[in-house]
Amino acid sequence: MRIPRCTLSILLSLAGGFTLALSAQQSSSPHLEKQGVTTQLIVDGKPFLILGGELHNSSSSSLEYMQPLWAQLAGMGLNTVITPLSWELVEPTEGRYDFALVDGLLAQARQANEKVVFLWLASWKNGMSSYAPVWVKQDTKRFPRVQVRGRQIEVLSPAEAATRQADARAFAALMKHVGQADNRDHTVLMMQVENEVGVLGDSRDRSAAADRAFASQVPAELTRYLKAHHDTLYPRLRELWDENGAKTSGTWAEVFGITARADEIFMAWHYARFIHAVAAAGKAAYNIPMYVNTWLGDEGAQPGQYPSGGPEPWVVDIWRAAGTAIDLYAPDLYASNFVEWCQRYHRDGNPLFMPETRGGTPGAANVFYAMGQEAAIGFSPFAIEDNMDPKQDLAQSYRAIAGLAPALLEHQAAGDVRGFVLDKQHPSADFSLGGYTLHVMLDEIFGSHAESGYGLIMAAGSDEFLGAGKGFRVSFSPSPNGSEVGIGSIDEGTFEDGKWVPGRRLNGDENDQGSYWRFDSRRVNTERLRLYRMN
Repeated sequence: MRIPRCTLSILLSLAGGFTLALSAQQSSSPHLEKQGVTTQLIVDGKPFLILGGELHNSSSSSLEYMQPLWAQLAGMGLNTVITPLSWELVEPTEGRYDFALVDGLLAQARQANEKVVFLWLASWKNGMSSYAPVWVKQDTKRFPRVQVRGRQIEVLSPAEAATRQADARAFAALMKHVGQADNRDHTVLMMQVENEVGVLGDSRDRSAAADRAFASQVPAELTRYLKAHHDTLYPRLRELWDENGAKTSGTWAEVFGITARADEIFMAWHYARFIHAVAAAGKAAYNIPMYVNTWLGDEGAQPGQYPSGGPEPWVVDIWRAAGTAIDLYAPDLYASNFVEWCQRYHRDGNPLFMPETRGGTPGAANVFYAMGQEAAIGFSPFAIEDNMDPKQDLAQSYRAIAGLAPALLEHQAAGDVRGFVLDKQHPSADFSLGGYTLHVMLDEIFGSHAESGYGLIMAAGSDEFLGAGKGFRVSFSPSPNGSEVGIGSIDEGTFEDGKWVPGRRLNGDENDQGSYWRFDSRRVNTERLRLYRMN
């Protein structure tokens, strides 16, 4: 588990900063940038929303398999495909790289006018190490494994320098090639480094080397970070540290206690050091945004029941203390309490991106909340090719948001957009916007009640609002001491090249005789509303 000092210093120097040349490169290549109250993905000088979908794990390993999918994915309203690249195919023999698949995928994506986010499946995928090349897997002395319950498992040790160096070299070679092949087109928007890392089956590695490392001193840079950021640490981490005396020196057990949570923190530090170093090596070759994704732990689950050491929200601070090469931490979000998990990740400057989530009807609703309420930079259901019907709910949502994208990005930056998901358990939502209190509820007319509803609303000007979604209605209350208001007009419409093109003027039954701004439950609609103030 010990890392040679010379090797560590080289890797951390990569993680800690980049050259002026890379800074100049960042201004033109895709990058994250603070815009108003939020952080956005900038592509070719403009903010960009990822309306994406992640492929099955093995789909993109064959160009022939992928060829017919691109047009269908674009027909669903996708502008970005999230797809794996595996270490075993990039470096099948040590030191010899094969980028034919990369070039083929880029060519296919460009032909379909799609962007790409590549997933670097290398040392770990879903906690395991099945995507490492055979030459890595078979050499367990050079590339040691994690031990759980007295046996060696197919999980590479995150604290082994040789493994980190091999992974980083391959990733740097990949990024150098991507930079050369894509420095003008900017087809590749971001890179995911590894996939859902962490130990399964136990809270930490139980090898002799890991035991020795666990009994050693907690690195000073970690405790310095905890001390400097004490008041903003994730509450669960801060409470654990405080309960053990908020020590700034000691062994892992002395500083964090003898618990599974302490084991998780120990593993998080080692995974984070490894992945920051890999990402830094890649950024030194081509600097675009890089993120890690997370297999989320169920409520009440213990480390090891989910991958222990991955960037769960309560250990993201450990990951941040370990380096600066990772730009954001992303949830793979399949849980029913979607809103709560979004809030756990969209905090402390971490922009929300969802590389894996549910598609279909749940995804069609959740994308409005994520992009409206949490200013998400992207949304990407998994196994997207399983249902490519352009009439499905998700496709309707994507097309509506694509039309709204220029306005939505402006309002994300301004902070005057709200998103919501409604159902029988949560049938309403109230919020302030544009000088009014908006009362949003499930739609109801002629005795018919919507079972669900979702959408987003933006303050588009004085007494004017822009909205999209289905299955809800809205009433307005003026600010205190303000004059009473009524609905002046409602127009459905679309955006063409960023310009509003009105369709029907909605009145009568369509706005419940002037009582509500309605979005009926039959289809996703985009509408513009104007209020009038009563004298």
